[in-house]
This record gives sequence, structure tokens and C-alpha cells, in this order.
Amino acid sequence: MVTIRVPGALFLAFLLSTHPASGSYPRAQNVTWKSSNFKTALTWGPEATADYSYTVEFSAVGENKQRNPLCIRSSKTVCDLSSSLTDLNAYYTADVLSEPPLGATSDLIEFPYTSSPRFCPYKDTEIGRPDFKLEVSADKKKTTLYVSDPLTALFKDGRQLNIRDIFSDQLQYRVTYRKNKSTGKKVYNSKTNVIELTDLGPGESYCFNVQAYIPSRSLDKQLGELSHTQCSHSDQSFLEVYSVGVIIAAVFFVLLLIGLVIAVTVVCCKRRRKALKRGKEGLPLQNV
Repeated sequence: MVTIRVPGALFLAFLLSTHPASGSYPRAQNVTWKSSNFKTALTWGPEATADYSYTVEFSAVGENKQRNPLCIRSSKTVCDLSSSLTDLNAYYTADVLSEPPLGATSDLIEFPYTSSPRFCPYKDTEIGRPDFKLEVSADKKKTTLYVSDPLTALFKDGRQLNIRDIFSDQLQYRVTYRKNKSTGKKVYNSKTNVIELTDLGPGESYCFNVQAYIPSRSLDKQLGELSHTQCSHSDQSFLEVYSVGVIIAAVFFVLLLIGLVIAVTVVCCKRRRKALKRGKEGLPLQNV
């Protein structure tokens, strides 16, 4: 029998390679900014275990790093930095550090971390869908849209700011509209919240969508979320709205449905009469 001797140093190195040293922690993955109407959060994975936690450090490019008190040695995989990114035009980066859980210690001097991409609130936050009211003039020649600026997650002097407060004259609204039941679309850009459209066919129904439009941004960030669709009422007669073919088809369908109901009723009545007749024939004769 041959005995193989392994040097102690080599055996120790093998153990360390198969069993991570105490105090080492997995790095965060998929560190991403998520921001809508200036409500900005940093997200990452995986979920922390009882053996480690996460700490977030962030800074404007070229500035000192800061920490949000709610994102220090936390088990969460999201950190809300909306109120921390005070310079909306600055570019920010953040590091997610993997550290011991709260109350625990480690021999490590530097903890593993993963950095985020750069993020600028003014240029990168998504703009949510606006609400608007629709009004058609009495003579049916003008349709007016009254757009409400979406609110943001930011406050100033106790007042919640909307996107107009932040983007000022850079903010426009894009209206996309079409005739009801038509696929052809037209686009109109407005610098104000009161949008008047006068090129619409009088008495016809039109459908509208509105979204924020910021031309100074990069192409993929210029348009906000599309609003819910609203349609104006039509003054057209029934025959103008629906073609003769559609009306004939609808009448035919109704007559067919009535015929089916009558046929089913007649069949059921006949079967019932036959059943009653068979029942009477099967009864014994009564004594007189």
C-alpha cells in the first residue's frame, strides 16, 4: 500500500479554496436605478441572509460619499434616495457594500461592493402619465384639453412639487389623436397645459392621449408615460356612424337569434306534450 503525503501548506490552501474564509460576503448584483417622477430608488440582489447585510454609499460625481441612515447594514435590497439627491442636474453613482449584519463584527478592512451606473435625476427620471379633461365648444368647432401636471416625490417649503415646477419652460405636452374607430393618428405638441385643437371634423368623435414631452432630453427619455384614452361624443346619426352592411348584419343576427329561441320553445313544448300523453296512457283504468 502506497501512502501519499500532502504538505501541510498545500492541504491548508486546498481547504481555503473549498471553504470560504469566515467574514467574506457575496457581492451585490444587478445594481440599478429606478426613478419615476423623481421618486428614485437604488435596487439590487440577491436577498440578504442572516450572515450578511447591505450598506449603500452614494455621491455626486467628484464629491464625497454619503450614506442614507436607512440603508446602513440593512437586509433590504432597495434604498430610497429621493430626498438625498438634492442637486437634480448632478450625475450620481452609488456603491452597494456587503457587510456583516447589524451588531456583528468582521476582520475585513474593506468589504466587497458593486457600483451602479451613473444617474442624473433631471435627465433620467421617468415621467408618469398626466390626467386631462376634455371639453368641446358649443359650436363643435374647437376641442380643448386641460392637462394636470403630474406630482413628483419632491417638496419645497412644505409644498409638493409637480413636473412643471422642475422642468419649467422645458416641459411640453404631446397630444396624439385620431377619429374614433380609425387607426390614422395625428400629433400636436403644446408648450402650455391648455391645448386647443381646431382642425377636427365638427360633430365627429375623436380619441385623445397625452404625454409629457421634454425635447432637451436624449431621444429615449423625451416622452413620458402615455395617458389613459379619452374620446369626445359624436353628433352623427346612427346611419352615419355605422354602414348599411353593418346594420343589415346586425338585423340578420337579431332575427336569427329570435328564430332559434322560437324553434327551441316549440321543440320543448312538443316533447312536454308527448311526455304528458305517455303518462296518461300508462295509468290503470279506474273502477266505475
